[in-house]
Amino acid sequence: MTQRRDQEAGTMAWDFSTEPEFEAQLEWMRRFVRDEIIPLETLDLDRETFARITAPLKEQVKERGLWAAHLPPELGGGGFGQVRLGLMHEILGQCRFAPGIFGNQAPDSGNAELLAIGGSPEQKERWMHPLLRGELRSCFSMTEPGAGADPTLLSTRAVRDGDEYVINGHKWFSSNASHADFLIVMAVTDPDVSAYQGSSMFVVPVETPGVQIVRDIPVMDHPTITGKLYGGHAEVLYTDVRVPVENLIGNPGDGFRLAQQRLGPGRIHHAMRWLGQSKRAFDMLCERAVSRYTHGSVLADKQMVQDWVASSAAEMQAARLLTLHAAWTMDQVGASNARVEIAMIKYWGARVLHDVIDRAIQVHGSLGFSGDLPLEEMYRAARAARIYDGPDEVHKATVARRILRGYQPVETPTEHIPTRAEAARRRFADHLEAATADL
Repeated sequence: MTQRRDQEAGTMAWDFSTEPEFEAQLEWMRRFVRDEIIPLETLDLDRETFARITAPLKEQVKERGLWAAHLPPELGGGGFGQVRLGLMHEILGQCRFAPGIFGNQAPDSGNAELLAIGGSPEQKERWMHPLLRGELRSCFSMTEPGAGADPTLLSTRAVRDGDEYVINGHKWFSSNASHADFLIVMAVTDPDVSAYQGSSMFVVPVETPGVQIVRDIPVMDHPTITGKLYGGHAEVLYTDVRVPVENLIGNPGDGFRLAQQRLGPGRIHHAMRWLGQSKRAFDMLCERAVSRYTHGSVLADKQMVQDWVASSAAEMQAARLLTLHAAWTMDQVGASNARVEIAMIKYWGARVLHDVIDRAIQVHGSLGFSGDLPLEEMYRAARAARIYDGPDEVHKATVARRILRGYQPVETPTEHIPTRAEAARRRFADHLEAATADL
């Protein structure tokens, strides 16, 4: 954000309020997620049964006008803006099934936003609108074994050959690839220019010859690869994959620009979903504190547990305000001018999520460690928050660099008291002399 934009955003009154009609929608969402969606966690369902159960739930969401709320109305979405979307995702984050039932699950929501920003009318008609309607699933295929936190190291190439591009490369952690109808692939189209101008994005139908979904990589979140109701993180090989030039999203070299516009809103939604998970863990912590009797009193009377409760409450509130402020800033000046705010919520929100769940596990003892509570699964999922969408360390470096740009090196510290005292004596010399003369 430029200094001017910084000043503009800083002098405007922050306003996270929403109209009463939307507050009523949020209240309906809270009941709906609690009563209709969270209970699904306890059932061992295959994909077909899950789809059959959730189909009428999705219809209820559509009837309320809450389906695919992340895009403008003219593109089939709700046009809610980032603050209202953030408040929605805080509720949806309580259960991993909820975003899909509301038509804004990752990576489909981000891919729809990407196509909305850079897609041609034909691409929107063929891919984006069916994606918004829930008729298709998609994958975002960017990360490589040698290019994760630093996407300037991408090695996947897309070479133009007449009316086609030929893609060759090796990707992994391509979210949802094994269940996707199409993939959005980021590849280098011009290796002779800056890495930030040399990459492009392509729509690649999953059945295209040369696309090989090698495997879903086992991760802490779901270490087994069978029976999942949601997409995993696939390893994908692209060998002489040919796609028409019309499948290029935007212009050649737009890859990084599109990626940043896609990932910015996604980080807002992630951070608010983490708050939903945190609040659920916090409720379990507090319930246990007032229920469990040990060593002469309930846990709620122990100062250490009181510290956990107080610290968790403060950290969650700080994360919530940081995230809503980032969302508000995006609504006011756009994602590209809110990079510091977006980066800050990524690492702060991930830490709060982990710490609150960790305390909830600790207060439950062996029960918290067991599969009889959702905490152990929540804990495993929370660990990924510090890695995906960029490791915490990368975002911290971004924040630090941008903040430090506003400071200049000095030979003597600005607050050096002897230097300041000498300057003050010169400034007020007449007054000091008069005071001395009166003695």
